[in-house]
Amino acid sequence: MRGEEGGPLRADGMTRRQRLGSDAGLTLLELAVAVLILSLASLAALRAADQARLSIGGAQERTLAQLAADNRAEILGLPGAGALPDRVRLGGRDILLEVTRLPTAGGLIEATVTARIPGGAGAQAVAYLLPGLP
Repeated sequence: MRGEEGGPLRADGMTRRQRLGSDAGLTLLELAVAVLILSLASLAALRAADQARLSIGGAQERTLAQLAADNRAEILGLPGAGALPDRVRLGGRDILLEVTRLPTAGGLIEATVTARIPGGAGAQAVAYLLPGLP
């Protein structure tokens, strides 16, 4: 026996559609929107993970450059340091060093050491030197 809507009648005399109502289940549009939202959330999570990977990957080069800059800044403060090379090898990487000296109002010399790994990261260190040091 069939009801008015064409579905089979149940023992209570109602079709399945009448019993559940017309809002039962997901429509195709609702399902598509849910999949879209989940896809966007997944893409955002993957992008954040990739950015973290890139950030961590450059940390080693930045650390080596900072170490080289700090070392050079310390050496500049030693008497008799003399002429120093503009390239050092540290951690298996070549690091280019550049020193800029500027006088300060207090009579000291501000030495800014810039260390760069070719094609990679860089770092700076600042040292205040007594006048007359090389």
